[in-house]
Amino acid sequence: MNERRTKITTSAVLAAVAVLAAVAPVGSAAATTRPSPLADVRIAAHFDLSAGQMPENVALLPDGSADVTFAGGRQVARVSAHGTTRVLATLPAPADGGVGTPVLGFPLTTGIVHTPDGTVYVLYATGTADLTGLWRLSPGQAPRRIAALPADGLPNGLALDTRGKQLYITDSVLGVVWTVPVTGGVPTAWSTAPELASAGFLGANGAKVHGGALWVSNLDRGTLLRIPIRPGNRAGAPQLRASGLAGIDDFAFTGRGDDVLAALNGPNGVVRITSDGSSSTVLDAADGLQNPTSVALRGDEVYVLSAAYTTATDPNLLRARLRGHR
Repeated sequence: MNERRTKITTSAVLAAVAVLAAVAPVGSAAATTRPSPLADVRIAAHFDLSAGQMPENVALLPDGSADVTFAGGRQVARVSAHGTTRVLATLPAPADGGVGTPVLGFPLTTGIVHTPDGTVYVLYATGTADLTGLWRLSPGQAPRRIAALPADGLPNGLALDTRGKQLYITDSVLGVVWTVPVTGGVPTAWSTAPELASAGFLGANGAKVHGGALWVSNLDRGTLLRIPIRPGNRAGAPQLRASGLAGIDDFAFTGRGDDVLAALNGPNGVVRITSDGSSSTVLDAADGLQNPTSVALRGDEVYVLSAAYTTATDPNLLRARLRGHR
């Protein structure tokens, strides 16, 4: 990416997502503060804001490294266990520069997952029909789009069901969850429930498969939903599991039942959500958060990405240890 394009892209990103700082569902309640279940909190890696290295999503590898998407750079990168960063791929730029990307006005890489064979799947939103969709990065091969998604949408969250070999994709603009086999093909609208819709900015966002269901966050509405996966890969009716979570982005399960750690982007925090739907703040700006976008866990190791969308200061990777992990 040349210097002029980088400056333009970074400025566009910061301007487009500034609204995140003001996103707060009507009547939402702030999370309570309790003794944190996290220990050994530290910033493990810093990223280059001027190069568009605004980390949006993360997939962990067995060796302690993490594959991340850099939204403003259109990139997939690998961050080693020691904090060094190596770009794996840069997705092709749209002909119009991505100005037609819905809501945001810039092209961005979003959700990411990987399979045990080393294949990486990543979402790309450009506002153009030739590039928007699900991309696959196979070892030793160039990135390849394996499923096209609507150019007027914004594919965002990506979840993998290893048993059914299905991928689930949230569209934050269209309010849809798509499903597509890991082999690629034509996506199917899996759920169009009204609970997925936005309230003017971004709706359905993060996604995880857990306990026989797809769990989805809605950023605008500040909610966490559980959508049962029925036989034949049919979607059940959404169940509200938590609310009052202003600016909720992506999230991860702690391994303790339905307990969740969730990133609150605009409010600049990470909360723990228990099975009864209550939430408590476990990380905030004092810990180094800069508009956190996603959370991941491997064993008792917690990873939190911060994109610095509105703080415009220090995009980073924070690591911590989950106390008493079993």
